[in-house]
Amino acid sequence: MAGTAAIDWTRPWLAPYRAQGEAAAGAIAQGLPVAQALQGAGPPAFVPQHALPAGRAYEAHVFETGTVPTRDNLHDFFNGLVWRAFPQAKCRLNELQATEIERAGVGATRGPLRDALTLFDENGALLEAPPELWRALAARDWPALFVARRGLWAQARLRVFGHALLEKLVSPRKAATAHVLLTQGVDGLDDEALARRLDPAWLATKPFVPLPVLGVPGWWAGNEAPDFYADAQVFRPARSVAESPAAGPG
Repeated sequence: MAGTAAIDWTRPWLAPYRAQGEAAAGAIAQGLPVAQALQGAGPPAFVPQHALPAGRAYEAHVFETGTVPTRDNLHDFFNGLVWRAFPQAKCRLNELQATEIERAGVGATRGPLRDALTLFDENGALLEAPPELWRALAARDWPALFVARRGLWAQARLRVFGHALLEKLVSPRKAATAHVLLTQGVDGLDDEALARRLDPAWLATKPFVPLPVLGVPGWWAGNEAPDFYADAQVFRPARSVAESPAAGPG
């Protein structure tokens, strides 16, 4: 698989995944399939995609077997890296998906909970930040968030969780947007703490706030220019009633 050669591991959003990611990418460059390159000392076990029986729901299969069918592409490569970094949170997401599939089956639409689970799994991020930044983000007050209170980002930590978003950021585009959950406390980005917070009733409300990640100070050189944030197609104004998602359980 040639795609891993295009990854720039110096990008700030890849810092939490760099050590394991570079090692796995090196193994892939030597000819190993992605599933084999991702194997670690503990669960889950990554298996080739053909291990998924035809017609079987992916999430149900992962839940029942403890194995993750994996294709030789960037999407599944990044999914594996997130599994390695957040095994308990990924297990919790998978458990909730599988439970919903067992309850309601696989239909034309996922329903609010499965929709939210998929959104976070594919495109989510975790933000630990001073209250002033979170309020500005929830209000879509981009000038406050990125200009007036820019210095507060030194006290913030942002972790991209969604593997589809990590894949998109291999070729960064200004419009790349995460769906962010607020985290709190010293263990805010901790795997076990995140797993505990993933309450289905809360997630079904989609308590996420959109954040164009290339606007984050230090994440993209272009955002040093003040007019970077003037692009209303990316930095969209708030709706008439500002959304203020709750921090959630835990």
